[in-house]
Amino acid sequence: MSEPAAPAIDYRIDGYWMREWHGPATVRVTPESITVLSDTATADNPTVDAPTADARTTDAPTAATRHLPGVLLPGFRDSHVHLGLIEPRTLIAGGLAAVDDLGGDPARLIQWADDDEVSALRYAGAFITAPGGYPSTRAWAATLSVCEVATPEQAITVVAEQVAAGATLVKVTLNTDDGPVISDATLTAIVEYAHSRGCEVVAHVQGKGQALRAFTAGVDRLAHSPWSERLDDSLIEQMVKPNPRFLGGRHSWISTLDIHGYGQRGSEFETASDNLRRFHHAGGIVHYGTDMGNGDLPPGLNQRELTALQDAGVRNDALLRALCLPGFGSTVSHLPTVPDVDTDLAEWLMTATVVTARELMRTQ
Repeated sequence: MSEPAAPAIDYRIDGYWMREWHGPATVRVTPESITVLSDTATADNPTVDAPTADARTTDAPTAATRHLPGVLLPGFRDSHVHLGLIEPRTLIAGGLAAVDDLGGDPARLIQWADDDEVSALRYAGAFITAPGGYPSTRAWAATLSVCEVATPEQAITVVAEQVAAGATLVKVTLNTDDGPVISDATLTAIVEYAHSRGCEVVAHVQGKGQALRAFTAGVDRLAHSPWSERLDDSLIEQMVKPNPRFLGGRHSWISTLDIHGYGQRGSEFETASDNLRRFHHAGGIVHYGTDMGNGDLPPGLNQRELTALQDAGVRNDALLRALCLPGFGSTVSHLPTVPDVDTDLAEWLMTATVVTARELMRTQ
């Protein structure tokens, strides 16, 4: 005989953010979900672009409502990490509910994806590059996974292998500063086949003209804000427009500004920030990401990256959209205080903890 379902628990919260700020509300918690009750929500549609049908219910709160001081936000995601170069089980404690691994050993990634002590994981599997191309010659790449391809046929086979290993993203490298790069025909084959399998293509672009190459081929996302050249305004204007060539209809960038100096801002940081500032100002989609595993980066949320994003104009709701998952689901970020107009958002976000529905169910 099956166990009876655990009763839901209601919590009063001082506010929440879901694409925009909302005031005090009641959330209902079950073992698998955290949802906002509509009777206390302060906006008509707080779940724009949420992955579930709705983050609210129409039920009234129960009499036994508890108080959870502070505010709830959708879980924080770092859209560029390498779990093979860090300790994956430190990231939840570091404030990250979810991560995208953009280059690693698929066999290890499969294991981490099933590990409840690791942040929710999407991954690309192996780096796909030209023979002798980046990062095949780097010492750290030996602990990850690199597939070198010379023809469109080889590339399609490699993409199929990554998808079979659970990848929902595909990572290619276009780095003329550090070796050969794949041909246009091979890049096009990767993009077209990945899209046919429902996978976004993410590209490391480095060297003059490589950002344009990636965009022209239909690469969905740049793994870094371009730093090796200043992009023309006309190219950025094209990059921000809706376009059916991209899997989600839009091209986007991952920030990774802090890899340029780790707090010591130099010329590459300034070029990347300038490109990102203009891309965001034109309406481009920006994802928070750090390239964690690459140098002196903290194992979790990175305040320097958040501050760099703010300095590049990605502020307030835009910063939260870059950082947060689309909706609550079974995991949220809890911050014990309510921000005001004088709050430094980057500093405040560093006080967040990852909270799961099951943890809230156990709280008495």
